[in-house]
Amino acid sequence: QVQLVESGGGLVQPGGSLKLSCAASGGILNMNSMGWYRQAPGMQRELVASIASGGKTNYSDPVKGRFTISRDAAKKMVSLQMNSLKPEDTAVYYCNAYVLSTEFKNIEVWGQGTLVTVSS
Repeated sequence: QVQLVESGGGLVQPGGSLKLSCAASGGILNMNSMGWYRQAPGMQRELVASIASGGKTNYSDPVKGRFTISRDAAKKMVSLQMNSLKPEDTAVYYCNAYVLSTEFKNIEVWGQGTLVTVSS
């Protein structure tokens, strides 16, 4: 069973930085695109950033220039460096990945989420 486990959330002051990490484990043959989504209270889940297997990145407009997504294919990990954080970045952040499993199935996997709170 493929699992994603996030780490790195917490409380940070406005203007501060946090780095989120996500590690994949289980029956994985190949990691395809990976990404981060977030969901604020009362809001729909939204894409924050994604990175394709070839390294091409995509960012939502609110985080462009402040967040950086990266991946380590060998470690099956994806990270999100968040700088210049704002109170509106407060949300539960979810790791997402499309993988080819050892059962030769293309599946979408979600992490359990990690809370990021930006407040003074």
